[in-house]
Amino acid sequence: MIFHCWFFLYQSNCTVRKVSCCVQQLFLSKRGFEKGSPVYLSQTSTQSISHLQSFKMVFARAAARSLPRASSLLSSTSPHLARRAALPSFQPSSIARRTLTATASRQGKVLLVLYDGHEHARDQPQLLGTTENELGIRKWLEDQGHTLVTTSDKEGENSTFDKELVDAEVIITTPFHPGYLTAERLAKAKKLKIAVTAGIGSDHVDLNAANTTNGGITVAEVTGSNVVSVAEHVVMTILTLVRNFVPAHEQIERGDWNVAAVAKNEYDLEGKVVGTVAVGRIGERVLRRLKPFDCKELLYFDYQPLKPEVEKEIGCRRVEDLEEMLAQCDVVTINCPLHEKTRGLFNKELISKMKKGAWLVNTARGAIVVKEDVAEALRTGQLNGYGGDVWFPQPAPKDHPLRTAKNPWGGGNAMVPHMSGTSIDAQKRYAAGTKAILESYFSGREDYRPEDLIVHKGDYATKAYGQRAKK
Repeated sequence: MIFHCWFFLYQSNCTVRKVSCCVQQLFLSKRGFEKGSPVYLSQTSTQSISHLQSFKMVFARAAARSLPRASSLLSSTSPHLARRAALPSFQPSSIARRTLTATASRQGKVLLVLYDGHEHARDQPQLLGTTENELGIRKWLEDQGHTLVTTSDKEGENSTFDKELVDAEVIITTPFHPGYLTAERLAKAKKLKIAVTAGIGSDHVDLNAANTTNGGITVAEVTGSNVVSVAEHVVMTILTLVRNFVPAHEQIERGDWNVAAVAKNEYDLEGKVVGTVAVGRIGERVLRRLKPFDCKELLYFDYQPLKPEVEKEIGCRRVEDLEEMLAQCDVVTINCPLHEKTRGLFNKELISKMKKGAWLVNTARGAIVVKEDVAEALRTGQLNGYGGDVWFPQPAPKDHPLRTAKNPWGGGNAMVPHMSGTSIDAQKRYAAGTKAILESYFSGREDYRPEDLIVHKGDYATKAYGQRAKK
């Protein structure tokens, strides 16, 4: 049951004790109120607060001391009130203008899909993207009366994910352990209003279906939260491949020492032509980080060019035809979103257009390449190396061909688990961003950052996924 309570602070002769008693009695009265009951604070009558200056917000302090529930409610529904209540002095004019409005957000069920951290989550509490640490949002959600269900079990009709999504209002998942929201799953989620990606990349959601389900499901992600992390990983992977690092390190682990065996396929990055497929937030940062390596040329392919001054600053050049760019590149890095036009883009035919012996890096999405074709290109030497951290599906099955694919000299594989965008620093950023999106949703404001929205109110909010235009 929800109680609508009106607070009247009568005159300036009210003391702290009287107000404290008044608040406590109102909450704990045997006439239907119980400690811990969900309570919504309604707007206070402006006629009853003409002498607020003498109170210095004692109402909020008293409520916070007497009722932990009231304290958490103040913090969640009106940070302004809670913050002011903690100050030694208070200017009530701002509250008078706001008439002490404190409307609590509605309560809902949140379904969170993350990977298990096990002992690693215990060893590192900042490993927020795990089922154990839950992005750090459980207490915050439960203090507001919301229900949080967390799971790593996401595959199949009998999975916890499938069972719990039926009545979930919010679903949160990550690119690193994605809960795939297919059209079939969305059809079961009758109460779903918003799907949040803790990170960047929402290709695990059927976006077309999201636009037509439940009057339009909002899909949002924490744009920019891990672009630096991924860009650094791209540069690391390029160097790992070009310098033939993995076979050299494996040699040391075996106790061997054969410089010629690894130096025969080791090169410098300086003087090479590097191209990126897409030059968004990550692609641009990759090019910027490559500039000091004195590459022969930095190229990019994108439907939208960089500003001329940015091109000049980086020293890069746009190539309007993808095949034309690939034919020039010693190194190619994929940094585009996954959608209908990019799924399976790097197949046998397109790879054949690349320079023989080129290196290919993919930290975008595993399904952008045809895994069997990449493995074959490595085996034949059409590709000298392939590296990245994205797979399809995820987690990658043990027999995934890119786990063991090698070039003719037994190297050229720099694949790792999906980790580029989930450094400890990145996890802090996307956990905070996820909380901000939830605050915006549950408060009813829906004042999301425009760049975080993928689909909203039944339409696409970005061109990134298939270059779609709004209706």
